[in-house]
Amino acid sequence: MHHVQCVLQASKCLGWGSLASGSWLLLRTCRAHSSVSGITCPSPKGEQEDGVRKDFGSRLATGPTFQHFLRSASVPQEKLPSPDLGDPPPYLTVDQLSGRQRKVYLETYGCQMNVNDTEIAWSILQKSGYLRTSNLQEADVVLLVTCSIREKAEQTIWNRLHQLKALKMKRLRSRAPLKIGILGCMAERLKEEILSREKVVDVLAGPDAYRDLPRLLAVAESGRQAANVLLSLDETYADVLPVQTGPSAASAFVSIMRGCDNMCSYCIVPFTRGRERSRPVASILEEVRKLSEQGLKEVTLLGQNVNSFRDNSEVQFSNAGSTTLSRGFSTNYKTKQGGLRFAHLLDQVSRIDPEMRVRFTSPHPKDFPDEVLQLIHERDNICKQIHLPAQSGSSRVLEAMRRGYSREAYVELVHHIRESIPGVSLSSDFIAGFCGETEEDHRQTVSLLQEVRYNTGFLFAYSMRQKTRAYHRLKDDVLEAVKLRRLEELITVFREEATKVNEASVGCTQLVLVEGLSKRSAADLCGRNDGNLKVIFPDVEMEDATDSGPTARAQPGDYVLVKITSASSQTLRGRALCRTTLRAASALLC
Repeated sequence: MHHVQCVLQASKCLGWGSLASGSWLLLRTCRAHSSVSGITCPSPKGEQEDGVRKDFGSRLATGPTFQHFLRSASVPQEKLPSPDLGDPPPYLTVDQLSGRQRKVYLETYGCQMNVNDTEIAWSILQKSGYLRTSNLQEADVVLLVTCSIREKAEQTIWNRLHQLKALKMKRLRSRAPLKIGILGCMAERLKEEILSREKVVDVLAGPDAYRDLPRLLAVAESGRQAANVLLSLDETYADVLPVQTGPSAASAFVSIMRGCDNMCSYCIVPFTRGRERSRPVASILEEVRKLSEQGLKEVTLLGQNVNSFRDNSEVQFSNAGSTTLSRGFSTNYKTKQGGLRFAHLLDQVSRIDPEMRVRFTSPHPKDFPDEVLQLIHERDNICKQIHLPAQSGSSRVLEAMRRGYSREAYVELVHHIRESIPGVSLSSDFIAGFCGETEEDHRQTVSLLQEVRYNTGFLFAYSMRQKTRAYHRLKDDVLEAVKLRRLEELITVFREEATKVNEASVGCTQLVLVEGLSKRSAADLCGRNDGNLKVIFPDVEMEDATDSGPTARAQPGDYVLVKITSASSQTLRGRALCRTTLRAASALLC
């Protein structure tokens, strides 16, 4: 394997994880000769292969050498041709790389980043000649975009693979074999374990390897497992325009950065998505403009640590000032210098379309300088809603988590945000039962929920992940039953406080962006207010406040003024007053 290891190490050191022609991971079943002259891929049983596999093996044997990678390195990344126009690897033909109208079925699990990753993967496959299907039974390829943040998320995928195994065995008796791929964080974290444990899996692609999907699927067509789980220092898919796959025609996710450098002790993200790198501002603005032209009314800027955005692609900004952190906060890495920061990006995005709402997630509390808060306050189309992950209310636990702040610093930031943005909605994340958490620590988290009174919360029991600092240095010593009991207590307190906060909206008029029919009743419409709370109201004909034309029912993408009549911890209900525009509503609601 000496030749294989040299090539892979070279590609990793030179940052080629994102190159279509240089990010190849060889097949798991391949064995390299000790010389660097070639590679052979014998059948696992050493038996004679059929004509197709012999042809594939002969081309693989004359495939790329170390010199091929060195030649590729001389080509600047930004000038590379798009994936669908690049030269195929020497062991595959253009026809084999083509999807040939094979049908792909995509399933997405986990966070909003995975939704965006699904759209990126589909964009790449669509350009390669694949078709999309929503019918699992007619699919030729099934791709699962996975999550590794907790053990439960991974167990969901293992269970799904067990179900797909039966479908794959059935397909063998009827038509061409079904190909199954695991994409995203679980592929990156478990790698070899997936291929060895579940023989049903044909393809593995990590979060930075989606450009390589056409090649991986072409290799899988030969009957071999194929994988690319290289992490990249520069892959952002800036030149890939995601194909919107969600049911809503009103909103879209726009990824602005990938990876995370915070290295919180409980978190697997730096190990599954790599180091922080940001897209060039110009490419983000171009994507948002196209979404605006398509008529979308809301964009959510995405990143694992979205407000630490730093575009270093513009040379003239490389010597800009250092990062300004929230008061009382620190980082686990050296202070970074230069680049265009999040405030600049947020300002430019909000100027593209005054009728398009702008949100962002998920931020870190340390990266909220005053210029960001002031911008949110001033711009009508930047939603007055901030996600502020606390994780715990105990300073001792926060230190063990390596969060870079104390409870006191976090509460001071909450007060500062509410003073800077009156009426702001806050949401947060909490972990119950982290390593060493005592009953006193838990009570402090309960008291933080009561003190801050969030509108929305995401609460989970702690799930230890391999590779994390907690896995190596801390002990998962809180019993599972205790974790679950504490989690239930946190959920109960959160709901009580959120209900009180949301009930304050009863009698108020709010601007709601319609998403579609309510899932519970075809007689109701569902949308979200500025604070990202779900609002349900009857689907009736209504006037348009900006047009004296006939009354009409609201459609997805319409703004509607709704008077709130009741509230719960998660949902508001009301009656529609009229259709309107964002600018007109801003004047009315001031």
